[in-house]
Amino acid sequence: MATPHIEANKGDFADVVLMPGDPMRAKLIADTYLEDVKQVNQVRGMLGYTGTYKGKRVSVMSSGMGMPSIGIYSYELFSVYGVKAIIRIGSAGSYVSELALGDVVLTEYAWSESSFGKVQNGNPDQVKLPSSRLNDAIKSTAERMDEHIPVVPVHSTDVFYQAGPADYFKDVNKEHGCACVEMESFGLFHNADALGKEAACLLTISDSFVLNEKMSASDRQNSFHRMIRIALETAAGYGE
Repeated sequence: MATPHIEANKGDFADVVLMPGDPMRAKLIADTYLEDVKQVNQVRGMLGYTGTYKGKRVSVMSSGMGMPSIGIYSYELFSVYGVKAIIRIGSAGSYVSELALGDVVLTEYAWSESSFGKVQNGNPDQVKLPSSRLNDAIKSTAERMDEHIPVVPVHSTDVFYQAGPADYFKDVNKEHGCACVEMESFGLFHNADALGKEAACLLTISDSFVLNEKMSASDRQNSFHRMIRIALETAAGYGE
């Protein structure tokens, strides 16, 4: 049953997978929140775990950074392991002053300059949508938890170190409505749509282009518990 990138056996993954980029964040979630945990993957350091949260079977697996990486892992989870839904839980840089460090947002849509979709199956669209049903479940969960999570358009980019003017983000915000930037959701949403699966993306603001502020690497690894709890609570009730 193993793929070139995942060593798990059939049935090792739950229907819903939480997917942080950082392998150590996946381990933190498994160690902190899950019971009866089994490690199901360690190939290339992309740690994956399955356990239970409030009695519901849930998996968490890292994706690495960028669309090529999450593209591989999400595709294999959906197509080989029968995963039904993936909730990405990642970090983002804010393009607007209204989003401060530590804020949690839900992705309304992902806009990208990437050719990921066109290369993968000929789809040229520059906007990819999450699952409306899964997004609605996340919004309902957040409301029940009394958590405020703005629903915002996201810039999903292939390039971290971009040459050019430092305020290029203002054009992206103005032309495409994007309130923050990350590197994975466009590829994840494309794969989910192509394979008839579900995907959503929760993000914690880890730096601000407007205020020139940023979290430390340690904070990004260890301090995203609001986002994690919203995702876990959603997964625990999803599909029932």
